[in-house]
Amino acid sequence: MRVMVIVKADKQSEAGTLPDKKILTDIGKINEELVKAGVMPEEKLLADMGKFNEELVKAGIMLAGEGLQPSSKGARVKFSGGKKTVTDGPFAETKELIAGFWLWQVKSMEEAIEWLKRAPFEGTEVEIRQVFELEDFGDNATKEFKEQEERLRTQIAGKR
Repeated sequence: MRVMVIVKADKQSEAGTLPDKKILTDIGKINEELVKAGVMPEEKLLADMGKFNEELVKAGIMLAGEGLQPSSKGARVKFSGGKKTVTDGPFAETKELIAGFWLWQVKSMEEAIEWLKRAPFEGTEVEIRQVFELEDFGDNATKEFKEQEERLRTQIAGKR
């Protein structure tokens, strides 16, 4: 099964900045030994995330993963009554935004949860959602639809 792991946005990610030393120290993400050794908190956080991502890749779990720019650099398109309305960011409700995501291939939701518990996060919320697979559509997926999906997935895979 595939799952999307969604990292929720917060004021800091919406500001487009990485955690600073005070924030990381306040939430216990960095200790005095690292500061004394001259390791910058941003470097530590990025190194920890890089190590975690490497573990995911080596285990065959990670299919994709990206951090997102703040919503101030984005837009929303609303479709209603045949109209398309574009709203430029930023967007007010950070609790409704995401700061990044992974796409994982796992055997179960429990496996995804166990992997996520190992992530180097503190003071944030992360959501895991199962991705629809073609077989989830059952009889609603016509032969033509299945063939089209397979063709598109093959084309996408060929571009990587």
